[in-house]
Amino acid sequence: MAFETREQILEDVMAMEKPVCPHCGKEMSLWEVPPINFSDGLGWGVPFLFLCFNDECPMYVEGWNNLQENYGQNASYRCMCYPGTKQFECMPVFSPMGAKGQVIDEQVVLEQEILKENIKKGFSILADCYVNKDGVTVLNLLTDVTQPARVRLKAAEMIGDIGSLEAIEPIRNVKFGNEAIQLMVDKSLEKIHERNFTRECPFCAEIIKKRANLCKHCGKELN
Repeated sequence: MAFETREQILEDVMAMEKPVCPHCGKEMSLWEVPPINFSDGLGWGVPFLFLCFNDECPMYVEGWNNLQENYGQNASYRCMCYPGTKQFECMPVFSPMGAKGQVIDEQVVLEQEILKENIKKGFSILADCYVNKDGVTVLNLLTDVTQPARVRLKAAEMIGDIGSLEAIEPIRNVKFGNEAIQLMVDKSLEKIHERNFTRECPFCAEIIKKRANLCKHCGKELN
C-alpha cells in the first residue's frame, strides 16, 4: 500500500488548475482543512480543498439572510470543491473572516517552492550515495528531522539496499513519527538482516547470527 506525505499531496493539488466558483465565476482559493471534524464527524476526507472567498458571491451574500430567517443562525455559506473533481458543495462560515486563516497564500507557495528545491537536492545526494554505496550519508539523511519527509522516505528505502549492520542500532533509537517512513524503515532493517544472515536477540537486542541457538552476548537460549 502506497503512502503519500502531506507535502506530496500539497504539491499535487498546487499543480492542478484552480476551479471556478459556479455561483460567481471567480477563481477559487486553495485551502488547508483545519483539524476539526465537519458535518457527520467523520472528518473532511482530504487535507486540502478549494474554496470561494469572493464576498460578493451570490451564495455567500444570500446565505446570511437564508440561515438567519430559517435557522436563526448568524452564518452563511462558502462554495467548496474537492481537488481533482467537479464536486461542489457548501461549507458554513460564521463570520466574514471564517476559514480565511487556512488560505494557502503566496507565503505558503514560496515555502512549497523551497521545499521542492530541498527535495530535489536531497534526491540528488541520495543518487550519489547509491552509486558510491555511501550508507553513512543515507543514514544521516534518514535521521535528520530537518530533511523533507520525501527525502527521508527515500533514504529509508535505500538504507535497506546499502546500509550496513552498524546502521541498525542508530535507526532503532529514532522515533520517526511518520507512519510511511516507519514502515519503510522496518522493511529495510529486515533487508539488512537478510543480506547479512543475522537477527537481533529478543533478550538483549544485540545482533547475532540468524542460525544461532544461543546468544553470544547475553547467553540466553533462543528458539
